[in-house]
Amino acid sequence: MTDASGTAWIAADWGTTNLRVWALDSQGGTRAHRHSAKGMGTLEREDFEAALLELIGDLLPLGNTTPVIVCGMAGSRQGWAEAPYVAAPCTPPSLENATRVATGDARLDVHILPGIKQLDPADVMRGEETQIAGFLAEEPDFRGLLCLPGTHTKWAVLEKGRLISFRTCITGELFALLSERSVLSHGLSDRDMDMDAFRQAVERGALEPEQLLSDLFGIRAAGLIAGLSPDAARGRLSGLLIGADLAAVRADLADQPVAILGNDGLAETYRAALSCLGRQARLLDADALTLRGLALAYSSHAKVSS
Repeated sequence: MTDASGTAWIAADWGTTNLRVWALDSQGGTRAHRHSAKGMGTLEREDFEAALLELIGDLLPLGNTTPVIVCGMAGSRQGWAEAPYVAAPCTPPSLENATRVATGDARLDVHILPGIKQLDPADVMRGEETQIAGFLAEEPDFRGLLCLPGTHTKWAVLEKGRLISFRTCITGELFALLSERSVLSHGLSDRDMDMDAFRQAVERGALEPEQLLSDLFGIRAAGLIAGLSPDAARGRLSGLLIGADLAAVRADLADQPVAILGNDGLAETYRAALSCLGRQARLLDADALTLRGLALAYSSHAKVSS
């Protein structure tokens, strides 16, 4: 069991499907890092505190109140407590915009950071704004496009320390639905992907996105009568969707630098897609930037408390 006496605060990234927590000391060192599958989507409002205590109860010093800084879907309308959106253009929201949650356990002092909304075109984010805050803390002069790959991939235009605009593409969710629950699923590899087929499809999807719907059915047809292999089918599906994703942000891409928050397979896939269009992008550690963003919020809490 971890000695709780050295815990200064808790950082939490509470998404739809997962909860991740870090216990940190007064110098910013990580004393424990834990996660569970008790995401927002699995909980009723009255269950959030218990789910959190299940992970961090033994990390909370006795007789003290420990700040818990939370980002993500715990602040949604269906979450623990709604943290109203901040409107873009804006700097990433901080603790002064957070919602404080009433708790039954006196050891907890919970603050949920808000997401960001955009009115025209309508769009929202929760959790990604904290990663962006962490990124801007490291690169305050960055001017360009930030890609945050995921089930719902975000593209954020940054300038002078501010989020100017952003766009969400439902690419990952569409890939999951089409590959697992549509007619296309019958001809796709479960895992392996032909990268040549992927690259060709990225170019097709980016340059002719208006053909997307017919091109998608073409994957099934090519598997039936033209010998398209399951690996190539998977590559073509991924490439067409990500290509259309890139077409949606073509104007924002322009000649600006691009950074991708992620160092997993999906982030690599987006970097490969950008390379097909002659654009280079660097990969960054999304987890480290999430923690950095949460630490910024905690630092303002510490200043107020001191």
